[in-house]
Parts: sequence; structure tokens; C-alpha cells
Amino acid sequence: MLETYIQHVKARAEEGLPPLALNAEQTAGLVELLKNPPAGEEAFLLDLITNRVPPGVDEAAYVKAGFLSAIAKGEANSPLISKARATELLGTMQGGYNIATLVELLDDAALASVAAEQLKHTLLMFDAFHDVAERAKQGNADAQAVLKSWADGEWFKSKPALAEKSP
Repeated sequence: MLETYIQHVKARAEEGLPPLALNAEQTAGLVELLKNPPAGEEAFLLDLITNRVPPGVDEAAYVKAGFLSAIAKGEANSPLISKARATELLGTMQGGYNIATLVELLDDAALASVAAEQLKHTLLMFDAFHDVAERAKQGNADAQAVLKSWADGEWFKSKPALAEKSP
């Protein structure tokens, strides 16, 4: 997988184009490499899982979210990705397959604050909003912090200011 993708990157560069995002099959291959990374490729592999798998709800995102969820829950391991880092990476996926795990992690004493920080900037919650609200009603401080952040519009206020329009 790695050699094929490197060749793809070179071919695209020769055409003056950026490489395509990883597809589901390539992402599955990447997951296997992350479980037992070849020496010297660690940084490249981390860059691929972080930046080359599209966010959202396509098949590659499903594979990525499944792997990161398994790490965060202690069901899988990678010497390159801690439970906390897996949770942070789930937070970059913008919504979709990452949401259920992030909401569940609000109940994990070690990862709740990390999950909450990621959820504060995730808007595509759909029905999972009610799961966060229910946890908040039950006294979960991290879920309460997420709801307050959403109510205060922190996701929007944390964005860079728009440039002034010239007349």
C-alpha cells in the first residue's frame, strides 16, 4: 500500500496535481501499517491518517473512524497513536462515523475532557445531540461543557476573523 501510494504521489506531482485522498482499501492498508509500522515511515503514516483520509461519511472515513474508535476504546493498538490522540483525530472528522464514539467517551474518565473538546467544534451531530443533552442532564460535567460551548457559539467564535471588505 505504502509503495503504491508513494508512486501515486510522484505521478500526481509530475502532473502538477496534489495526491488524491486515500480510498477505503488504501485506508484499510494504512490501518494495518499503523498497527505495526515499518521503521522510518512513522511520520509519513501519521500524516496519511491525519491528512489524507477525507472527513465525513465516505467509505474511507468509515475505516478511519472504526480504527480510531477501537484505539480510543482500548480494542486496538498502534505504537504511534495513543487513546487521547485517537480521540483528537476523531474530532477532526467533522461528523458522521466519529460521533457515536466521541459521545460515548464523555463517560470515560480518562478521555472525557478530550472528547468534549472535540465535540465542542463538531456541528453535524444529528440525533446524537440528544445523547449529549441526556448526559448533561445526568450531571456529566463534560457533556454540560459541550452544550454550553455550542450555546455560546465557540465553534464559530474560534474561527479567524473575516478580512475587512475594502470599498
